[in-house]
Amino acid sequence: MSSETEARADFGDIDELGPVDYIVVEFPGNRMTGEAFPILVDLVDRGVIRLFDFVFIRKEEDGTVTAVELQDLGGEVDLSVFEGASSGLLDHGDIQDAAGALEPGSSAGVIVYENTWAAPFARALRRGGAQLVAAGRIPVQALLASLDALEDRPPESESRTA
Repeated sequence: MSSETEARADFGDIDELGPVDYIVVEFPGNRMTGEAFPILVDLVDRGVIRLFDFVFIRKEEDGTVTAVELQDLGGEVDLSVFEGASSGLLDHGDIQDAAGALEPGSSAGVIVYENTWAAPFARALRRGGAQLVAAGRIPVQALLASLDALEDRPPESESRTA
């Protein structure tokens, strides 16, 4: 992420921030229903998250990547509420990295957001001298596969030998 844009973004007091995450959400075949966008708006409106950046990209069949202006998405989905969500954190390299995860012929939304719900917890940890050294996310598909594997495993009492 670009360090030279930090001065342009208005993040407030950095010590007050909650964890900041990003997601890249792929829409295979450029198919978007728009069903999730009102939920995203609700999360912002309720102060659960704060959007820093929202960028839409398309990866053509030949691998060409283009950033798509929200208003240029036409009648597919009304994303006008997200216009102007640009802190400057995302740079060209970030967009290219995100596009690397996409299949050709797909589009994606790239979102950078603050988890404002976690800000008080994060502040308390920082005041105590703690620092985040690792983070991760477990995809739902991996969770389901793990649960399926548990169901397929014989119970402990059956697996023990006498």
